[in-house]
Amino acid sequence: MEGQGLAFLEKLGYLEKAFRSNARLAGALRGYIARKFEEIRAREGRDYRIKIMDFCGTHEWTIVHFGLRSLMPEGVELVAGPGCPVCVTPSWYIERAIELSLSGVTVYTYGDTFKLRAVNPVDGVSSLEEARAAGGRVRLVVSLVDAVRDASRHGGESVFLGIGFETVAPGYARAVVSGSLPENLKLMSLVKLTPPAMFYSLDILRDKPTEPPVMGVIAPGHVSTVTGAKAWEPVAEQFQVPVVVSGFEPIDVLMGIAEIMRQLARGEYGVKVEYTRAVTWEGDLEAQAAIHEAFEAVDDAWRGIGFLPLSGLRLREKYGRLDALRHFGIEELTPEKWRKDTPPGCRCAEVTLGKAKPTDCPMFMKKCTPEKPYGPCMVSLEGTCAVWARFGGGGLADQIARDLALEAGLG
Repeated sequence: MEGQGLAFLEKLGYLEKAFRSNARLAGALRGYIARKFEEIRAREGRDYRIKIMDFCGTHEWTIVHFGLRSLMPEGVELVAGPGCPVCVTPSWYIERAIELSLSGVTVYTYGDTFKLRAVNPVDGVSSLEEARAAGGRVRLVVSLVDAVRDASRHGGESVFLGIGFETVAPGYARAVVSGSLPENLKLMSLVKLTPPAMFYSLDILRDKPTEPPVMGVIAPGHVSTVTGAKAWEPVAEQFQVPVVVSGFEPIDVLMGIAEIMRQLARGEYGVKVEYTRAVTWEGDLEAQAAIHEAFEAVDDAWRGIGFLPLSGLRLREKYGRLDALRHFGIEELTPEKWRKDTPPGCRCAEVTLGKAKPTDCPMFMKKCTPEKPYGPCMVSLEGTCAVWARFGGGGLADQIARDLALEAGLG
């Protein structure tokens, strides 16, 4: 064990040197990106601009934290897409969870969802955090396993809020299929599927002719470990854009951008995997089978955005006894009932779709802060507004990052 631990630490050290503390490689990639962009402009015109969209909150964190936007040539813009599952969870289901907690049902939730505010207060309560303060039964957990243990111990009626993307779905599915959930614990599946959101985001941005369309995509690495890189092939084909599955260190992201620019310069498009140390083309077939066994894809609501076709997962009928929505008679949202569920003045939906930056929102770092979030994009650590608020997303932060890059010999 000692030797294995040492080998693991050595591997971590290697990965940090190779993918994080590698100024020479970062400089080379920066230069390569700039040269390829010049090739593209020579063909398309000097005013040509390119948008590249990332679809993972962790990618956005890396881009902001390491100042990667400041390393891009003028005319190459990195924008964030729908990479935060908490941010797009409809207010309707949070309101129903608040109701359950106030009625004596134990609601298990992750820490970020705990602070997610509902648009329509329930008995004056606007979040699960406020519900617990008002006497509601709300307990914070870090996994479904924690909820299973606690529910088994106390034996009372309980609900686990199953929020996330494809990354968490296999764990939920295996618990359902294996019969690991105690009879008193129900699952409220609010899992969202990433490919439909990617299609929608690229489509809606192409409807805005005053802006350059998204010409490249950094696909989510964690999700791709489950879905495989093959999940993004229809995106590349339909929109004729390069899609690269990247890891989460700064060198990973820069390599992903470099590959996108290489394809664009050559007039090509396709799906490539940069994150080969974790992602394969086919993905985790066992996990995919478990998800298919437990869940079915349904049209689902995304907060502030609306209904996206086949973009959510609900428990199949044969597992209906474990379904919180069925058990507690909670009505599903429908396109007719859905209303824009972001608070007045909040631009989270536009930020989520890459149509606006957090700094474009009048609430950002004024009425809406990490300590007191107003909109959903400020609640979760994966939310774009929360990332920008904590690590800086423009202006002085970009200038400092640029200066540091030049001092490190990256110019």
